[in-house]
Amino acid sequence: MYRCPLCAETLHQQANAWRCQHGHQFDMAREGYVNLLPVQQKKSLDPGDNAEMIQARRAFLDAGHYQFLSNAINQQLTTVLPSMVQQGPAALLDIGCGEGYYSAALANAIPGLTVYGLDISKTAVRYAAKRYKQLRCCVASSYALPFTDGAFAALLRIYAPSDAVEMARVLRPGGYLLTVSPAPEHLLQFKQQAYNEVRLHADTVKTEAGFSHCRRERLQSLWQAPDAAAMLQLIEMIPLAYKLNPQMRETLCQQLPAIQLDFYLDLYLKD
Repeated sequence: MYRCPLCAETLHQQANAWRCQHGHQFDMAREGYVNLLPVQQKKSLDPGDNAEMIQARRAFLDAGHYQFLSNAINQQLTTVLPSMVQQGPAALLDIGCGEGYYSAALANAIPGLTVYGLDISKTAVRYAAKRYKQLRCCVASSYALPFTDGAFAALLRIYAPSDAVEMARVLRPGGYLLTVSPAPEHLLQFKQQAYNEVRLHADTVKTEAGFSHCRRERLQSLWQAPDAAAMLQLIEMIPLAYKLNPQMRETLCQQLPAIQLDFYLDLYLKD
C-alpha cells in the first residue's frame, strides 16, 4: 500500500521499518506510525495543527459534542462500503485524520475494513497511532499521498486541503470519496464576534476533477456549551481562533451562546 515519497517505488515492511528497492528507509515510531513526510515537502519545521489545537479538539470530541457528525459519516459510508468489503480486501484512507476520532469510529462501524489515517501533523498522528491500534497511520502530505495507485476503496476528507488528481490516483475504479465541509451558517456566532461584516460559507457543490457527485447531506445542530471549558475547547480547535481576541473569548465563555454547527457531507464516485 505505501509507496516511497522520494522515488515512488513500493515500500515493503522489514521488521520495524519500511524500505523500497532503492534503499530508502522509513522507521516505524514506537507508537506504531511511520513518517513519510520528506523535508522537501515541509513548509515549516513542524507543519499542521499544533499540540494546543490537538489537545483541545481531543477533549472536545471525547466529550461527544461532534458524535452526531461521526454518526452521519458512518451512515454515509456504510451504505456503500460493506458490499465492497464482502467482495475482498478493502481499505479506506482518512485524509487529514488528526487525532483519529472519525477514523477509529469508521473502523469500528464496518467490520473487515482496513482504515489508514494520514496527517501532516506529527503530533496528531502520534496521538492517533498510540490511542487507536486498529488504525494504520502515517505522517505525510495530502498533496503527495504516499500510497500505490488504486490502493483504496474509499477516501474520507474532513476539511483537509488536498489534490483531486492525487485522490483519484490512489482510489480504485468505482471507489468513493466522502468530503465534509462547512455549510453557510457554520460557527456563525463566532464570526459575528470576529468580523464587522460576516461572510457565509459557499453553498455550491465543489467540482472534484475525476469524480462525479452522487449526493449531498446537510447536517445542522445548535450546540449549547455545558460550561466555559467546552466553549474554549471549540474555540481553540478551529482555524478561526486567531481572529478571536482574549476579550471576545471571555465574552463567549461567560455568555455561553448557542453555536450553530452546519456541515455539508458530499459523496463522490470516481469516474
